[in-house]
Amino acid sequence: MESTQQPEQGHAIRVVVRRTGLSVHVIRVWERRYGAVKPVRSPTNRRLYSNADIERLRLLSIATKAGHSISHIAALSDERLQELIRMDAPSEITRPLQPAGDAAEYVAACMLAIERLDVVGLETQLTRAATEMSQQALIETVIDPLMHGIGDAWQRGVLRIADEHVATDVIRTFLGNMQNLRRPSASGPGIVVTMPVGQVHEIGAMMVTVLATSAGWRALYLGPDVPSEEICGAARRHRAKVVALSLVFPLGDPHVSRELRRIHTGLDAGVAIFAGGRASNSYSETLEEIGAHVLTGLGNLGDHLRPYSE
Repeated sequence: MESTQQPEQGHAIRVVVRRTGLSVHVIRVWERRYGAVKPVRSPTNRRLYSNADIERLRLLSIATKAGHSISHIAALSDERLQELIRMDAPSEITRPLQPAGDAAEYVAACMLAIERLDVVGLETQLTRAATEMSQQALIETVIDPLMHGIGDAWQRGVLRIADEHVATDVIRTFLGNMQNLRRPSASGPGIVVTMPVGQVHEIGAMMVTVLATSAGWRALYLGPDVPSEEICGAARRHRAKVVALSLVFPLGDPHVSRELRRIHTGLDAGVAIFAGGRASNSYSETLEEIGAHVLTGLGNLGDHLRPYSE
């Protein structure tokens, strides 16, 4: 059975992940930011999703993959969503979106390995997921929610610093190997992916690098803690059309805000700035000031980049 909850009571989020192919992170962003669905709460304060909620999320997922922005369609009725899909993705209207593997189970198995400091176990789970999923599905439904789970567990005191460091090292190496297996096209549009001075958590930026490469971009990854003048210089030499910045920690640091403004000033006209990560909301005023495109998740990254690829 997929859930211990009865249908009339609702389903746990792991069932929603399995049935829609969406990651936990994307579901919660769509719920919190866009009001896409409104799950009820169990007596223990767990979110419970109805069959109607799951079907609506399935339709939204299909529509976004067909090119529609979630911010534009989240308030549409199910009937209107079905009309859009019939026009733009008719073959998908009756096809349930299933992840190639059980993403939630992979995430849970990875977390268990991390708690046990089982490096081999963590590597094994990631490798198995990679054999069953596309790179995009693997990053969106396994690695991204896994990193959020690690961060949450560390903040709650469930994981120790050593656990987090070991897990991050394994995942960093795994993503690096993914990137090395697929070299960027020499003729694709250029993107520079990095973190400004003061930002050192690099997994999010590495995920963006892999996804951008998969989408046909010439992705150049600079790493963490890079001064603004170096970012701008690299963007110029790389003929970048986009600079993607990962902002994870610290939150709301005035020095980081100053670096963001310097990056904006130092880039050539027409170069777009993308920003994302856990700390991005704490820099919202600065990001708005410099005209940055703020990503709320990794879903549909290729669609967000496409307007800048010409």
